[in-house]
Amino acid sequence: VILALVGALVLSFTLVPALCAAYLRVRAERENPLVHWLTRLYRPTLEWCFRHRAFLMSASLAFFLFCVWLGSRLGSEFLPQLDEGAIAVEATYAPSISLEQVVERAGAAERLLLQQFPDEIRHVITRIGHSEKATDPMLVNQTDILIELHPRERWRRAHTKAELVAQMAAVLEKMPGVATAFSQPIEMRMGELLQGVGVRSNLGIKLFGPDPEVLARESAKIGRIVARVPGAADVKVETTRGLPQLQIVIRRDQIARYGIRVEDVTAVVEAAAGGKTVTQVVDGAQRVDVAVRFEAAYRDDPEKIGDILIPAPDGVQVPLAMLADIRSVEGPVQISREGGQRRIVVQANVRGRDLGSFTEEVRRRLERAYRLPPGYRLEFGGTYEQLQSGRARLAVATPLTFALVFLLLYATSGSVRQAAMIFTGIPLAVTGGVLALALRGMPFSIPAGIGFIALAGIAVLNGLVMVTFINQLRQEGLSVRAATLQGAVARLRPVLMTAAVAGIGFLPMALSTGAGAEVQRPLATVVIGGLLSATALTLIVLPTLYAWVERDQPSAGSGSRGLLS
Repeated sequence: VILALVGALVLSFTLVPALCAAYLRVRAERENPLVHWLTRLYRPTLEWCFRHRAFLMSASLAFFLFCVWLGSRLGSEFLPQLDEGAIAVEATYAPSISLEQVVERAGAAERLLLQQFPDEIRHVITRIGHSEKATDPMLVNQTDILIELHPRERWRRAHTKAELVAQMAAVLEKMPGVATAFSQPIEMRMGELLQGVGVRSNLGIKLFGPDPEVLARESAKIGRIVARVPGAADVKVETTRGLPQLQIVIRRDQIARYGIRVEDVTAVVEAAAGGKTVTQVVDGAQRVDVAVRFEAAYRDDPEKIGDILIPAPDGVQVPLAMLADIRSVEGPVQISREGGQRRIVVQANVRGRDLGSFTEEVRRRLERAYRLPPGYRLEFGGTYEQLQSGRARLAVATPLTFALVFLLLYATSGSVRQAAMIFTGIPLAVTGGVLALALRGMPFSIPAGIGFIALAGIAVLNGLVMVTFINQLRQEGLSVRAATLQGAVARLRPVLMTAAVAGIGFLPMALSTGAGAEVQRPLATVVIGGLLSATALTLIVLPTLYAWVERDQPSAGSGSRGLLS
């Protein structure tokens, strides 16, 4: 847009005057019937506004305040969700499940989805665990079901992607022992890149603290609170415990009785359960270690492990069960850290409402119904963290843009009063953008915020043209009222033409449905709605304000007569 404006500026000073000089002919301009009808309607309307200027200004202020209130009720999100033409389902099974069982159940989930949605699904691929390089660390019980969709014209069971996701979630819920979370492949990966491993949802609540047991207990409480908030979907607490472990606790009083060292016990247990390298086999240029250990039937059974004999210094063979307590326990599956602290994540997606209002309600409920233990803290991450960052940047960029626009207006008009009058086009242009978002059911997003910034320059353009023309008529000797009325009527067609051209230019973006349209629509909607309200301001409010604020300058002749008298 900047390059296009620069190019248009250069051409307007060079090529356009040359073309006008070469091809325009001096002849009477034909009157456009539509413009003639609009002028006949516009002139008495403007005269009525001059007579009722206080009412008009009060109504404009009330309209602005109403739109400010409406804007606070729109809700907010970082970016509208782009349609990638695919769905990613994160399916999590019990931590104790084996790889063979995961493969079997993942295949069953694939067949179930293909059977239920033959017209919507093109391919289904399941990725289990992590690769050898572990660029995406995942446990064996964690899978990603990547679903490639057919074009929407072929769909039969759903009309929108939200409906399709809801139906797929209902189908997968029938499978016992699996928790699912729906996203999109690129969206899921970008979330992990920006937020860290383990955060793949719209909202990630990170609980930091030193004790894993407390983290697991408190995160479960937070998960239950989040699940009760309207709009919450795919609520999931990060899995940290549940992996079966065989725990061998050496009884030091017993090994001291037999004169056995701790190292002697651990060496035998390590060789029996984990294996011990006894030799090497040369295979070409490679040397391969050969390890020896117990068969699976002997190393997986606590009783059989208890029968392992530990040699004592006097030659006595003592069973391990007499020297240690052997028991099966549930151990930690993983321990996640961030910034040097242990943390656990509660994740949730949002469906049917905007992310901003959902997160604020989650905050309020946690403050009201939950109290953190001492030494623990919460952080809100996920897409919501990006929304907060974007808001902070807009909070700097927007006032800076408005200040630069005002400085340019002042440099052009040479009057603070007239620059302020033209600048009032921005607030009323913003009202049109807010109304347009509300009418289309769109929340405030970063693209919409950028649209409001772009609208600031467009909104003052017609006001600057009109005020400049009115000032020119005043310099020719007309009174303020006459110059304002004549200038506004004369600038009617240019003002309407400028707004119509800009609005029509953004119309394809506002109505587009192709790839990336979700990001384009809020920006174009804001600009089109703002242009409509800004045009009304320029044609009605600005002339009325100008005629109210400005005063006729006394002529030189009247000043001389007053001095002589």
